[in-house]
Amino acid sequence: MKKLKKISKVISTSLALSLVLVACSDKEEGSSSSNNSGGDKDEKVTIVYARGKDDTQGTTAMVEAFEKKYPNIDVEFKEMPADTGKQHDAYVTAFNANSDEIDVIDLDVIWPAEFAQAGFLMPLDRFMEKDGINPDDYNEGAITASKFKGKQWALPKFIDAGMLFYRTDLVDEGSVPKTWDELLAKAKETKGQGGTQFGYLMQAKQYEGLVCNAVEFIASYGGQIIDENGDVKVDSPEAIKGIAKLVEVANSDVVPQNVTTFAEPESHTAFINGQAGLIRNWPYQFALANDEKQSKIAGKVGVAPLPAGDAGTAAALGGWMAGINKNTKHPEEAWKFLSFMAGKEGQKIDAIKGGHAPTILSLYEDQEILDANPYFKEEGFVNALEAAVSRPVAPNYPEISDIIQVQVSQAVAKKITPEQAAKNMQKEISEKLVK
Repeated sequence: MKKLKKISKVISTSLALSLVLVACSDKEEGSSSSNNSGGDKDEKVTIVYARGKDDTQGTTAMVEAFEKKYPNIDVEFKEMPADTGKQHDAYVTAFNANSDEIDVIDLDVIWPAEFAQAGFLMPLDRFMEKDGINPDDYNEGAITASKFKGKQWALPKFIDAGMLFYRTDLVDEGSVPKTWDELLAKAKETKGQGGTQFGYLMQAKQYEGLVCNAVEFIASYGGQIIDENGDVKVDSPEAIKGIAKLVEVANSDVVPQNVTTFAEPESHTAFINGQAGLIRNWPYQFALANDEKQSKIAGKVGVAPLPAGDAGTAAALGGWMAGINKNTKHPEEAWKFLSFMAGKEGQKIDAIKGGHAPTILSLYEDQEILDANPYFKEEGFVNALEAAVSRPVAPNYPEISDIIQVQVSQAVAKKITPEQAAKNMQKEISEKLVK
């Protein structure tokens, strides 16, 4: 478990430093804490849980287990748009109108600061203290991502991080690329072998996935977009070097010529069809590539940390959390559901049925979870999680993300230089950033 515990410390450095941007007032906490469910304790209560579409059986199995444990609470599932941007906007519209239709919501790892500042969420500290929930049981980076100014606004359900997947029939374990230059060389070497058309696959479309790739390149060369004091620092030699390397890779002959149209679906589909020997993607790629029903490379997939730049390897932190609508009429019941879902029981079910990586570290010792997800115990997987860093955390993150997407896309298209992209981001993010 030493390596697993290291995950917490590595991730938390970036997150703890960046989550100092905003805070909600104590008055807001007091008003939300005074909410109560009312009625008789034996009264049947229905709470509404909103999240994006779950193509696995994880959510269904978890809700069934919860309702069996708490027969007086029914959970009604409200499916939100699969597109995270549209899901975000739907929540904002509802909560700006003070809607109490939804009780518990799933939150992308980049939303808590924005939602808390806007007064959409109920702080969870009093619930956690009452039930003896110890934040130290969670991955420190993931738990910190849902905090700021000492208050807990959500609990992490599962964690994601960018990783390098490779075909073991084309890349020996001892020759897995450890730097970006080694990656380019290995991708060039394996291109055309084993039926491949490309050497490397990535996400270079102008969308959130490009921000994740950019964060990984920039951090691997020691750069930052926003520093620990909330100051914009992207116009630095280190960040520029990272952007330049991303541009170099995206314009190399080892990636598809139309790589700027590639998001996760295009990338993972090409990989499982045997079209490349190397790919950057999220943990779900491993299970997908080993699914014999749809993958041509099942049983031939390894996982490793992303290649390193001058400052080491870095992986964009991803994952999902759950929070409670401040206007819920059933805070106690909502908390029971949230704490079950994000606790050991719920996370175990989701890991086994949904293939998601838990945020509670002790679950990595659970044999049933390891049997269902063998790669959770692989050194490459653990080391990749250790390298996770956060995207810029800001209460107006969507605006910041849009700026990064546009400028990095312009650089990839060679319409501007990496230096100009960094200068443009420095200026535009500084003007837009809400502190």
